[in-house]
Amino acid sequence: MGTKLSNLLNIKYPIIQAPMFLVSNTAMVKEAMKSGIAGCIPALNYRGLDELRNAIKELKAAKVEGGSFGFNLIVNKSNIKYKGQLEVLCEEGCDFIITSLGSPEETINQAHKVGIKVFCDVVDLKFAQKVEGLGADAIIAVNNEAGGHRGDKSPEELIKNIVSNCKIPVISAGGVGCKADIDRMIGYGAAGVSVGSPFIASVEANVTEEYKQACVDYGAKDIVVTERISGTPCTVINTPYVKKVGTKQTWLESILNKNKKLKKWVKMIRFSVGMKATENAATKVTYKTVWVAGPSIEHTKAILPTKDIIKNLIG
Repeated sequence: MGTKLSNLLNIKYPIIQAPMFLVSNTAMVKEAMKSGIAGCIPALNYRGLDELRNAIKELKAAKVEGGSFGFNLIVNKSNIKYKGQLEVLCEEGCDFIITSLGSPEETINQAHKVGIKVFCDVVDLKFAQKVEGLGADAIIAVNNEAGGHRGDKSPEELIKNIVSNCKIPVISAGGVGCKADIDRMIGYGAAGVSVGSPFIASVEANVTEEYKQACVDYGAKDIVVTERISGTPCTVINTPYVKKVGTKQTWLESILNKNKKLKKWVKMIRFSVGMKATENAATKVTYKTVWVAGPSIEHTKAILPTKDIIKNLIG
């Protein structure tokens, strides 16, 4: 299964354990590295910079040959912790940073000074070419089968289009729940894959057993797209609560989002409120079950240790 991604990160298998808000943690990434893949954690999973710094030190101490670790940064204005997070990552060091939801220019410039690779989430060719021009080391092509914030193009269309028009490696994100899916993405031209949703139902994940079991009990047909978490379309499990509150913006949000002066603030408020609701659902027993996941939970049949989930992926 060795590909350009394997060489880029010095890992055995071309798989990144995708960064998932509230779900990813150091225990999962340690197991990922032991199994020969890369693991990534959202910097936002840590409330303070000291916690983030300690997590980096813990992973550096646990790193093994054939494994790799990184962190995800939200690089737009909704993340007021961005500057401090980037500074800590560059001070302490990691193998790679994945940027999302904004311009990666500053991250690329600062990370490259200290030898950290930068991969950038994109949903279309225009942004892929833009981040390549800024010096990104690889492109993460987020397709319409991804969990969380997803794109609108199929894996085949997106990968082939970007591979044909960009020179840096393309990593496919979305729609991978088994080895056949990995083979399919690599067959389209991807240098590797980013896999998230199958790891929600891992023993090591820091979420409730109810959330994990939901990924076992529900399937691809139960995934819907909602605008009510971050203001950006996001995939969630269609629980009774999601059905009750709906998946579209309220009429007031819709009107305010059309106002150029207020749009930024409305998005920031929606992001804050939505993330809090997601946190409560993931970490507490509550009827307000807003569980983020992608259609690849179709292949999740049991709650398993991370190492066993990886074994199933690599065949």
